[in-house]
This record gives sequence, structure tokens and C-alpha cells, in this order.
Amino acid sequence: MSQKKKILAICGSTRASSSNLNLIKAIVDLTKDRFVIQIFDSIAEIPHFNPDLDNDTPPRQVAEFRKQLREADGILICTPEYAMGVPGTLKNAIDWTVSSCEFSHKPTALITASSVGQKGHASLMETLKIIETKITNETELIISFVKTKISNDCRIIDTKTLEEVQNLLSAFDRIIESSQSL
Repeated sequence: MSQKKKILAICGSTRASSSNLNLIKAIVDLTKDRFVIQIFDSIAEIPHFNPDLDNDTPPRQVAEFRKQLREADGILICTPEYAMGVPGTLKNAIDWTVSSCEFSHKPTALITASSVGQKGHASLMETLKIIETKITNETELIISFVKTKISNDCRIIDTKTLEEVQNLLSAFDRIIESSQSL
């Protein structure tokens, strides 16, 4: 049996009981046989991006975020769409990695789970491509009307959504596997 892969899950929502956090927790349960998922829960504590502070000694929260990204075999981002775009705290966190390249060639899966989601998802995909994440069509997913598909007790209750998430996770696992064999 192969070793479990270490995944850093980033929730784009800062709400304590968000649908995206519930989705991450559902994924933790679905993948416990192949992934060890650590949830990065300090996204709101990362200071506003300032290139003047992006040096050999970045703010402590930034250094910790970068360390967790480097140590992960793959990154899972689950995010809502805010006002047709990417949540500011998520974009801010990613901005801190542009010069340090932690996302570069890192297997990444993106799930945008929101009321609609297409515009925010497209915007974030452009960012993830420019910072050179290893993301494919099979490791990106939009879950519209998420509140009807994820329960408050962290289960995916919509059959089609469950199948789509499982397919994404299988593709994500394969990409990580192929990256580790290089």
C-alpha cells in the first residue's frame, strides 16, 4: 500500500460554519484511506500583501503559510465566489506566494462552491495558471447552489455532486502520484 499523501486544504471562506469548510470536512472523510488533509485555518490572519515586506523575513503568518505549502504533496482549495470574484483573503494569501513560488508545479485541485461560482472560478483559475500550479480540467470543479448539496454535518448529500467530487479526487491523486514519481 502506498503512503498517504499530505494535502493542505485552503478554505476561501472565513465564516466559521461555511459550506466550503463543510465540503473540506466531507472530503477529509471521503479520502482518509489515501490522504492526510491539514486544513489551513489562518487565512484571515495573513497580513495585506506588501511587496516591501516580501523579503528574507516575511511576516510570521506568511512564513508559516509558505512552509505548509512547501511541505504538502498537493493543495486543495475550496472557495465561494464573492461578488463575482475571488474572496479577498484567499487572493491575498496567494499573492504572498508569487515571488516565492510555493505553488509552482504543485498539484492543485480547485473547487468553487457557491450560489453560482463561474466568474470567481474563472478568475482564480487564471491566477493558478499564471503561478504555474499543476492543475487540469479534471482537478477543477464548480458546485453551484452548494447549500443544497452539502449538509451541516459535513456530508455531500447530492448524488451527482458526490460523483463529481470523487472523480476530481481520483484525478488529483493521480497527478500527485505522477509528480512524486518524477
